[in-house]
Amino acid sequence: MSTPQTSTSLRLERVTPENVDAALALRVHPHQERNVSPVVRSLAEAYAFGETAWPRLIFDGDELVGFLMAFLDIPWNEEKDPTDRRSGLWRLNITADRQGKGYGRFAVEAVRDELRRRGTGQLYVTWEPGEGGPGEFYRRLGFRTTGETSGDQTVGVLDI
Repeated sequence: MSTPQTSTSLRLERVTPENVDAALALRVHPHQERNVSPVVRSLAEAYAFGETAWPRLIFDGDELVGFLMAFLDIPWNEEKDPTDRRSGLWRLNITADRQGKGYGRFAVEAVRDELRRRGTGQLYVTWEPGEGGPGEFYRRLGFRTTGETSGDQTVGVLDI
C-alpha cells in the first residue's frame, strides 16, 4: 500500500459545527456502501453512545479524506464474561477518490496510538466477510481473526 504523498500533513480532527457538513458529504465507493455505515449514522451512534465513541475526521492538509470512529472500553459479551471489555475501530470511511493512498493505514495507526496512550493492549475490528470486503486490508495491517463473530461480521484483533 502506498503512503500518502503529504504524510506530514495528515491529522485527525474532532467533528465540529464548522466541518460537519463536509463530514456528512463523505462517500465511499458505491460497491462498499454495504460494508460500512454512512457518516451520518456513525455520528448519530456517537451521540447515543457518548464517551465510549471516538469519532474523528481524517484530513490531508485542508482536504477531508476520511472518517473513523473508535469504540472505547465497551462490554463485549456481558452474559459470558462481564469483565471482557474491548476497544477498537468501529467505522472507517475513506472517500472514494482517495482510497489506496495510505489513509486507511494512517487511520488504523492513529486509533492504535490513541488506544496505546489510554493503556489498551489490543485493538479490535469487525468486518463483513467475503469478496470485496475489507478483511484483506485488515489482515495486511496485522489483524488476526479471533474465531468470533459479531452478528454476521468477522472479529479481528491486533496486539498493540
